[in-house]
Amino acid sequence: MSLIELVLMAISLAMDAFAVSICNGLAMRRVTVKKALTFGIYFGVFQALMPFFGYTLGVQFAGLIEAFDHWIAVVLLAFIGGKMVQSSLAKDEGAPAGEPELSLRTMLPLAIATSIDALAMGVTLAVIGADIVPAVSLIGLITLLLSSAGVYIGHRFGLRFKSKAELLGGVTLILIGVKILLQHLGILG
Repeated sequence: MSLIELVLMAISLAMDAFAVSICNGLAMRRVTVKKALTFGIYFGVFQALMPFFGYTLGVQFAGLIEAFDHWIAVVLLAFIGGKMVQSSLAKDEGAPAGEPELSLRTMLPLAIATSIDALAMGVTLAVIGADIVPAVSLIGLITLLLSSAGVYIGHRFGLRFKSKAELLGGVTLILIGVKILLQHLGILG
């Protein structure tokens, strides 16, 4: 997987966390660096851990799935991307009620929920033989940066960008899946 593909994948995976950060930034009366970094750190850490766990699972079963691994990658990427596209087209654009709470009890479920897709991506990374350390590092860093920025963007501009960000992320993942399939079939070099 090229660096550009890895960056696009990381940005795409970060879109759920980015969208949640925007929504929470919208509800904040005052945004501080600490609040923005709280979202960034929670989301970035979980976006890095989940693909690592998925990769570990994928490596365990790599020998069993070698003959059809490219199909698994395509299906997972299409599923994750399709889910993001569907979410972006949903009509539920409401802002969270009240000032967001930044406690472990609140942030942990949000971080897990926004990183579930990254678990499946980790399996995909194992299937295609990607180097996991740079991948999870980049995924975590990009998520941290986008989530922290999302709090500020949400506070400043509201929900205007939420659905567009998720739509772009979903389409990007689907296109990466199609590229993997076309490469495996020998259509692309």
